[in-house]
Amino acid sequence: MKCLVTGGNVKVLGKAVHSLSRVGEELYLEPLEDGLSLRTVNSSRSAYACFLFAPLFFQLYQAATPGQDPLRCKILMKSFLSVFRSLAMLEKTVEKCCISVNGRSSRLVVQLLCRYGVRKTHNLSLQDCESLQAVFDPASCPHLLRAPAKVLGEAVLPFPPALAEVTLGIGHGHRVILRSYQEEEADSATKAMVTEISIGQEDFQQLQAEEGVAITFCLKEFRGLLSFAESANLSLSIHFDAPGRPAIFAIKDSLLDGHFVLATLSEPAPNSQDLHFPEPCRPAPPRQAHSAPQLDDFANDDIDSYMIAMETTVGTESSRTLPPISLSPGLQRPCSSEEEEEEEAEPSTVPGTPPPKKFRSLFFGSILAPTHSPLGPSPVLAEDSEGEG
Repeated sequence: MKCLVTGGNVKVLGKAVHSLSRVGEELYLEPLEDGLSLRTVNSSRSAYACFLFAPLFFQLYQAATPGQDPLRCKILMKSFLSVFRSLAMLEKTVEKCCISVNGRSSRLVVQLLCRYGVRKTHNLSLQDCESLQAVFDPASCPHLLRAPAKVLGEAVLPFPPALAEVTLGIGHGHRVILRSYQEEEADSATKAMVTEISIGQEDFQQLQAEEGVAITFCLKEFRGLLSFAESANLSLSIHFDAPGRPAIFAIKDSLLDGHFVLATLSEPAPNSQDLHFPEPCRPAPPRQAHSAPQLDDFANDDIDSYMIAMETTVGTESSRTLPPISLSPGLQRPCSSEEEEEEEAEPSTVPGTPPPKKFRSLFFGSILAPTHSPLGPSPVLAEDSEGEG
């Protein structure tokens, strides 16, 4: 494999790597006949990102040497990101970027040809060769939003950098509403400020969605794609379905395609009724007295239809299903029968009542009972008067 990028396309390639670094810690690089594919997935398998650069994007593109097997390599994201760390330096000093593979040493060689004859060579070690594939179909989503990336970028600008999730919904008059998502268990300091942005229908190039629909997704990955699309002056399409189904964010150009597939919260937002949606949130179904604890909401949704298949180069198996989504340390679900019995024996659980549990986070969803506020202060008794003895 050998690729040669020149001019302003070097910065475009660097911006794409920066966007992918917001999703996963490993970069899957695979040269195809349709172009060079850069893919990544996060550790919980709840976010997938892919960029496909067409052959015309390169001054020279050679997918594979005749007589050799197609290349499938995986490298650390930090290693590849260090080559394109400074985007300002790429724009000012780098004239060409050559990416090739040294088969004898199993190294990915990235050369930056700078001004005044300066040449910077980076040798990155390759890991197990695998191909990362995602199965998704934007056409199957009933709701579609398309707008210039600059419009959406300015809309998410007021949200604080530490905000994890954001809710996107359609309000009255088909106004698109973006609102910061807050958990019910969050403390008062976190709930001190709720930011809401409303965008008119006239600012969208295409709006195909019913009033009242809303999804909640991670803001970090969304900002990464917005930053890339805004720098390239592209439009962003958002394909989504009911809450709990993955949302697909897509950009398309004659030289590149980009797709981000993000998980969505399966439960309605706790304050979604404040977004002026016509339909209130439905109550949770009743829980049986001796039923097993319900699994994580994201693990039970329709993400199975979007599961990412890992295809090895050995060729013994066409694909294999990825392991189930793991929870972060400290937020694991109970796995022993004794812990299940203790949970069922809680005095607050009454047969036939809604379960006192909530999906805590979008990607690391633990099932925790809500904390009850302590009782009010005890009444203050008046002191004895001095006249009484």
